[in-house]
Amino acid sequence: MNERRPETPAEADGTTGLLTALGKMMKLLRERRGYTQKDFGEMVGYGPDAISAMERGVRTLRPEVLEKADELLDAGGLLLQAVPELREAMAKVRTRHPEWYRSYAALEAEAVELHFYANQGVPGLLQTPDYARAMFSRRRPLLDEETIDKRVADRLARQQVFERWPSPMVSYVLEEVVLDRPIGGRTVQKDQLKRLLRIGDLRNVEIQVMPTAIENHPNMGGAFNLLTPQKHPQVAYTEVQGYPRLITDLLEVRTIADRYGIMRAMALPPEESRELIDKKLEEL
Repeated sequence: MNERRPETPAEADGTTGLLTALGKMMKLLRERRGYTQKDFGEMVGYGPDAISAMERGVRTLRPEVLEKADELLDAGGLLLQAVPELREAMAKVRTRHPEWYRSYAALEAEAVELHFYANQGVPGLLQTPDYARAMFSRRRPLLDEETIDKRVADRLARQQVFERWPSPMVSYVLEEVVLDRPIGGRTVQKDQLKRLLRIGDLRNVEIQVMPTAIENHPNMGGAFNLLTPQKHPQVAYTEVQGYPRLITDLLEVRTIADRYGIMRAMALPPEESRELIDKKLEEL
């Protein structure tokens, strides 16, 4: 039985058809000009994964991209005619991503900065294969084995972000309970803590632990990610009960970023966080 994902905002308000149609038109024009997705992406300031997502209608085309595409692809004003409708569609889904998680992964892959706050489990980029499998195996409703295998493989593939050069700057604030929760059992927990120590040793990564004993917590609104794509403003991403939300409104993103800055100041410094993780590992 296939897992049913939640309806996305774009599907709910009917803008998916417009995004898909515009994406197909742009792809046809690009291919007629002989440009690869990489070539065209360099012209408009996006990576090839982002261009692919736009052409498939799973990522909202920005009006400025459509305007550049009309000129670069010799569309003769055809794409420009759709800009007003695109702006209207964007207003309907102003702070939400138009599709399920795939488009966020494309943004993540090209980001120059990545910041994560986690209060329930270890974030995906830090997970070991066994920890990831345990997470997906215990999801409700239950997933079939084929789906679990694919989800684990996709998650591990995303971890290549640590191997990129130039490396993105990455930071984490993890609630102490994340370290204590034995997802998958004690052996899986031990291996996961060891991975946190290994990743935390990378020059471009800082991992901080927020002690449970902190009395005045600046963020009770749940986990979030902050990322800065190449040549584009910072955005935020949240997911509650399986419903994703990509936040692009500058004021809202700034508010979340401010909270994150306060949490980093309140959390244990990276070296003290490492000592705490070491201590918990020894106690297992």
